[in-house]
Amino acid sequence: MPDVIVAGAGMAGLAAAAEARGLGADPLVVEKLPRPGGSMRLSSGVIWRHREFDRFREECAEGDDRLQRLLFERLDADLDWLESLGAPVVHRNTGNPLTTGTRFEPEGLTAALMEAAGEEADSGSAGGVQLDDPAGGAPPGDIPLILATGGFAASRDLLHAHVSPEADHAFLRAARGSTGDGLRIGLEAGGRVSAGLDQVYARAMPAPPARVGEDDLVRLSQLYARHATVTNERGESYEPRTWSEIDVAQWQLLQPRARAWFTVASERLDERVRERTVAEMIEAAETAGAPVQRGDDDVTVETVAGVTTTLGGLAIDEHARVTRGVFACGADAGGIATGGYASGLAAALVFGRIAARAALGETP
Repeated sequence: MPDVIVAGAGMAGLAAAAEARGLGADPLVVEKLPRPGGSMRLSSGVIWRHREFDRFREECAEGDDRLQRLLFERLDADLDWLESLGAPVVHRNTGNPLTTGTRFEPEGLTAALMEAAGEEADSGSAGGVQLDDPAGGAPPGDIPLILATGGFAASRDLLHAHVSPEADHAFLRAARGSTGDGLRIGLEAGGRVSAGLDQVYARAMPAPPARVGEDDLVRLSQLYARHATVTNERGESYEPRTWSEIDVAQWQLLQPRARAWFTVASERLDERVRERTVAEMIEAAETAGAPVQRGDDDVTVETVAGVTTTLGGLAIDEHARVTRGVFACGADAGGIATGGYASGLAAALVFGRIAARAALGETP
């Protein structure tokens, strides 16, 4: 029998399993998809925190400050731990003066964590990673369970129930296995929901008939609302409030058909958003097939809200505990970035390791 069962083989689940194995335990990871990595594999690989804790609190004011403090204080050491596992580093910076962190190559990061977690299980092993094996519920007996199934960003039914009546029109930018299994299991075990169940991290994406594949999710994000006039199909406008533009996508998700039109004056097309210009992002959307209208003095792009991950989920304590014998991390755990924007991969890494230590009776 395994010492701990981990539901989900994304960043949080693999970090938990790798930590458990490093402590001498035999973890079993069950993953419903045929490959590991979850949303980590679809991301840019940047794992970051705010440089100043006060800024973190200001931007995510509705979050649990105890959990936020743990994330802020532990991430740097956890990034060093990832490097020690052989995760390939692309950059040791985020390109944003407000944040600090490391960019990893997602495929290599997944591979390094898989190796540390025990690779794929075989019939003679109690532990390892079992793919194509969905978690049905809490395990029998006294085996602790760590929920890391990715939240519910890929469930239109749950998004419609908790987030937006326009969820059927949204683009799902999440790993397709993130359908709320952890939330269901945690609540059945006696857990409760966190604040922010109605909140998501989303991005404006090229609207249909644009063709957007898994490898295009980062490249085709339209991140220039601050340089544009943003309107819905009724002509109502929205003024971006945050540097991350998460507020724009959250507003957009509530608009008719989850649509917004970004109109950029010609003189703003050369503005840069990190490594890309506005013109380059628009050209990428147009090449993908998005509706783009070019006028004499401006360009308008039709976009759709792309839901990446949920911000609310199961309520956890400082040990990632949901209830007796059940722990949650990653997007299954809510209340960390509530009200704003923080790195989901960072929270998955930090609380994945915390959950493993707590589940095994170690000091978190």
